[in-house]
Amino acid sequence: MTKWNALFGAVAGIGVLVLAGCQSGGSSPSTGPGTTAKRFKVGVSIPAADHGWTAGIKYWAQEAAKHNPDIDWVIQDAKEPNEQISGLENMQTQGVDALVILATESAPLTPIAEKLHNAGILIVNVDRGFTKPVADVFVEGDNKAFGRKSAEYIVKKLNGQGKIAILEGIPSTVNTDRINAAMDVFKANPGIQVVARDSGMWNREKAEKVMANMLVSNPKIDAIWASDDDMALGVETALKAAGRDKNIWILGGGGMKDIVKRVMDKDPLYPADITYPPSMIGFGIQTVAGILHAGKDDAKKYIPRHVMIDLDLITPDNAKDFYFPDSIY
Repeated sequence: MTKWNALFGAVAGIGVLVLAGCQSGGSSPSTGPGTTAKRFKVGVSIPAADHGWTAGIKYWAQEAAKHNPDIDWVIQDAKEPNEQISGLENMQTQGVDALVILATESAPLTPIAEKLHNAGILIVNVDRGFTKPVADVFVEGDNKAFGRKSAEYIVKKLNGQGKIAILEGIPSTVNTDRINAAMDVFKANPGIQVVARDSGMWNREKAEKVMANMLVSNPKIDAIWASDDDMALGVETALKAAGRDKNIWILGGGGMKDIVKRVMDKDPLYPADITYPPSMIGFGIQTVAGILHAGKDDAKKYIPRHVMIDLDLITPDNAKDFYFPDSIY
């Protein structure tokens, strides 16, 4: 359906590579004729689908699980950290062999992830990293590149001069990497003035309220870095309600099909976007499957501990390559 479908094939290949390594001298979970291989149970813990990107996460998690029917999958979502922590503790009680965790927030989830890892549970962390390196494998988008590419585009389009507002996301390593990288670019270009900065929590309704307040306090804003496509739509609603949707533009992020279409159609409100595929959760799930089937000790020889997914700047010139109308996101 999208170019990110290739992630499933790529990670399935990891499983093949790992198993090949086992057959050439490593140990395997199956011990010979007449032996029944263990049936694994894997928990997948993700944030609740409160906006388009996390809805995409749930969709791709379910799709990836279908590709591995020989594993019992327990997929749970949570609205906030305490609910997610409780769910992870319940999964431990259920005897899961591994966990794929996309944290609601980085800091509160780190202690429980460390506890579960120390208990011998394989952990693959996706997207929002823990504050300590407690995962066996960490899969993420290149969020420093996300922030840097966004800021460089803003500086170029404003010709190095202008007033901008910034909407941040949920407290997490993702948000920190994006914001710090972007601010480094803005600081190097003193003609760019950050006149307002607040968190929209990657939520459309929250972003609309935050933007409305920013507009009251700032009679002149040239561009908004929403840093997320759902927040960008909330920003747009606030701009239109205030009658300030002319001579201004928004840069979101995520590659939502509706936003990509508007970039492709040269909508002046959306001159560009940044990719950030929710299908990365499928990469994490396929990685877990490959590791379990190979045996954790053997898999460590072949699986990198850190996998970073490159991101692209979407412009009218290349938007058709990123527009998939049948996509969930």
